[in-house]
Order: sequence, then structure tokens, then C-alpha cells
Amino acid sequence: MAHAYREPPVGAKPSAAPATPNLGFVGAGHGHGHGHAAGRAEDRGRLRAVLAVTLAFVVVQVVGAWLSGSLALLADAGHMVTDAAAVGLALSASYVASLPASDRRTFGYHRAEILAALANAVVLLAVCGYLVVEGVRRLAEPPRVEAGPMLAFAVVGLGANLVSLLLLRGRRDSSLNMRGAYLEVLSDLFGSAVVVVAGLVLLTTGFERADPLATLVIAALVLPRSYTLLRDAVNVLLETTPAHLDLDDVRRHLLEVPGVVDVHDLHAWTLTSGIPVLSAHVGVTDEALAARGVGPLLDEFSGCVATHFDVEHATFQVEPAGHRAHEDLGPAHR
Repeated sequence: MAHAYREPPVGAKPSAAPATPNLGFVGAGHGHGHGHAAGRAEDRGRLRAVLAVTLAFVVVQVVGAWLSGSLALLADAGHMVTDAAAVGLALSASYVASLPASDRRTFGYHRAEILAALANAVVLLAVCGYLVVEGVRRLAEPPRVEAGPMLAFAVVGLGANLVSLLLLRGRRDSSLNMRGAYLEVLSDLFGSAVVVVAGLVLLTTGFERADPLATLVIAALVLPRSYTLLRDAVNVLLETTPAHLDLDDVRRHLLEVPGVVDVHDLHAWTLTSGIPVLSAHVGVTDEALAARGVGPLLDEFSGCVATHFDVEHATFQVEPAGHRAHEDLGPAHR
């Protein structure tokens, strides 16, 4: 039997046990929705500020790359363009994710943030590919680069990235989407620092390959972060069990509740970053059902997973101990 999860109202009390206590459902996590909404509002404010700073300095970096002929400076400008696109996408996704749920989309639009993170990762990987190809080509035939303008504009870009990083740092762990924006700005900060070093080397030594070498370093900085973001987004979309959850451990804790004899159909996934979800069928003895009722048992199950595993969104189906014999015991029911 499938039931769509809906966030309970703040302060709501568990429902009373039904007259025939063989099935019961509960969604825990009172008050969590308001905190999540407030966090999203703060995220959007920071993202708007970062977007404004990034767009302003993209123009400065592009002009500097054109005046100096520096590929590394152009790479840094290009990376800032991807930052602007990523932040704009993250900002849009944050607004979409705040839209209310409906009968057609019972979980709302929370997954929009994950789709934005996935798009960010793909764009970053494409940028890495371009930088590697063009950087290798310029290593073989390094063009002339004006070191003075290159260095001046690189310093400007470094300052812009530092401002953006400070704006995002306080909320970098609030969601996968915010972490993606933070990582992009962080990698671009390192990239700007590399361009500054390359400009200093070129200015003081005349070593022309410093520019394409700096470009390859920027690509190397971006690649692992892009892969990690891509992996995390795909894991959420594939509904992989959250990394902090051991389902065998969850099962053991639930089996320790007096009267529980069986836990099956145990599933856990991530709705969006910061919102793990869990569901399970729990077999309970007839004696425990008669003595305690479904409501108190559901309260105990929800308290168990919230306290020990930090899962505030859980759905349990309570069954008489012998009910599992009537179910299909294929892989999905383990």
C-alpha cells in the first residue's frame, strides 16, 4: 500500500490508533519545514549577492583576457561565467524548490536543487575539457602574452572570488545546491591565485609557458570537485541509501523495540540535500498491538530513527506478526 508523505503541521499530534490496528503510518519531523524554508530564504539572499559580484567581474576578466592575450586569464573568466550560470541556476532551483506540494507532485519541487547541481557538474566537466585541450595546444606553441595587464586583471578576479566565497561560506553545508555553488567559487578562487602567480612569473622571467601551465592547473583544480558534485547528485537521483545510514543498524534498533519481531521492506533515500527519508514494514506481535496500540508504537519507531539516525521523515507500516506470509517476498521486500 503506497502513501504519499506530507509534512505534518507544526505541533500536530500523532493520530490515534485505528479500531483495527493492523496498519499505521506516521511522518515525523515537526517544525522542520519552517527551519528549512528560513534556510532557503537566507541561501537566496547570499546567492543573489554572489551573482551580482560575479557578473560584474566577468566583464572585467574578459576585457583583461582580450587586452593581454592570456589563456589563463580567459580560463579564469570562463570559469567565472560558469560560476554565474551555476549560481543563477542554483538561485532559480531554490525558488522552484520552495513551491508547495500538490496532488501531482506530492514531494513538491525539492529535486529541482539536485537537478541544478547535476547541471552544474556537467558544465564544469565540459569547461575542464576545453581548458585541457587548449592548454596543451598552447604549451606546444605559446603565444605572446602581456604580463602586466594579465597580472592586474588576475588580482581583480581574485578579489571578486574572495568576496563571493565569504558570502557563501556560512551556508555551504546547508544543501547540495549551495555546496555546489561554494565549490565552484572556491575552485575559481584558487584558479585566480594560480593566474596571479603565472602573471608574476611571466612578468619577472618572461617564461611564456607559464600561461598555459596555469590553465592546466585550473583544470586540475576543477575536475575532482566536478566529479564529486556529479557523483553526489546522481546518488540522490538514483535514491541511493544516504551515506550516514546503515540499514542493518536501523533494522537492529527497530527490532529492539518490545513486541517487534520483524522489519522488512526497509528503504532509505534522500529527497533533497539535508532531507533523508525512510520507510519500513514492521511486524509486531498481537499481544503488543493489543496492549499498546499502533499510535505509541509509531511514536517509538519515529523517535528511534530520529534520535539514533537523524531521520525526521519516516513512514512505518505496522503489521501483525504473521502478515508477512501474505506478501511477495522478492528482493524489494527484504
